[in-house]
Amino acid sequence: MSNLSDKLKTATQADQPNTRIKQNLINKEDQVRIAKIKTAVLAEGDRIRAKYPILQHQDFIGMAILLASIAGVVGTAWLYLQGTLAWYVTIPVIAIFLSFTHELEHDLIHYMYFRKNKFMHNLMMALVWICRPSTINPWARRHLHLHHHKHSGTATDLEERAITNGERFTPLRLLMMLDLELSIVLRIFKVPSHLRLKALLRGAAGNFPLASVFWVGWHLYSTYWIVQGAAWLVGYTVPWPSFITPELVATANTVAVLVFAPNLLRSFSINFISSNMHYFGDIEDGNFVQQCQVLNSKWFVIPHLFCFNFGSTHAIHHFVVRDPFYIRQMTAKRAHEVMRENGVRFNDLGTFKRSNRWEMQAA
Repeated sequence: MSNLSDKLKTATQADQPNTRIKQNLINKEDQVRIAKIKTAVLAEGDRIRAKYPILQHQDFIGMAILLASIAGVVGTAWLYLQGTLAWYVTIPVIAIFLSFTHELEHDLIHYMYFRKNKFMHNLMMALVWICRPSTINPWARRHLHLHHHKHSGTATDLEERAITNGERFTPLRLLMMLDLELSIVLRIFKVPSHLRLKALLRGAAGNFPLASVFWVGWHLYSTYWIVQGAAWLVGYTVPWPSFITPELVATANTVAVLVFAPNLLRSFSINFISSNMHYFGDIEDGNFVQQCQVLNSKWFVIPHLFCFNFGSTHAIHHFVVRDPFYIRQMTAKRAHEVMRENGVRFNDLGTFKRSNRWEMQAA
């Protein structure tokens, strides 16, 4: 386990605020700004916890949200299988429930639930991964994510770069945000040749077994319908092997509605929001003011529906790590006020033209 991971695991909420607001390696003006933002957000979090004592039961709340999300997914799937819900209702509803499990995984990576109960902590980690089989192993992601917090927006921030942060905004980038396996294949040649095999092996290990099965299944399924569609357009009948029966295709369609499509919708939404609310390349390493913007424009209401308002609240997390996702929602009003006063950008849509750079690059 990394040193940063150890520090997070042993940290307690009783830590004094002044241990969290030291930023000694960036410009003095932003050091002051960061201290003001952290102090205000910590105070607001403490105020809300005092107002609502139930929030002290963080382990219970986390597990309750997880079990409710799983029940929501299972119940929605059952209604679809019974013919009560149409596919176009089933897919977004399941995606919304899955968005809660993504937030729980993120909190678990920071040891926010069952810090002192290893079995329960790892059980939650396993369950949130099973709920979202298209994603990397969360234990592997932990090290990428903790490094992201140390060096967000730099060349070594592999977590954000993997979801296209810093790339030119093109239709290809949209496709890469939808299909991260395709993204890896398309960008592997940007990795130095002597490191490509190692990068591929590490990626394969992180995706095994759930994501491997998911992406193989998705690509086989999508290839089948692409070929079928192309053949239909030219009036050709594809001579599929005998094992590809109508019953198999019908089963695959059901899996697409209940597994493939909701996961793709959810992951595209979080990848779109996250990769464009983080800045890349020309920011000061460790400068929280420059790492993220707040994306809470009405134009992003649809992707936010499937990633639990991530663009509005995630920047808060870069300043104060201790609070779980639901408390960040509760502190957002006060946090946004002090963040705006201290130089954090809001709805900087120019990021799409600048490839997520802080400033426009010279031609």
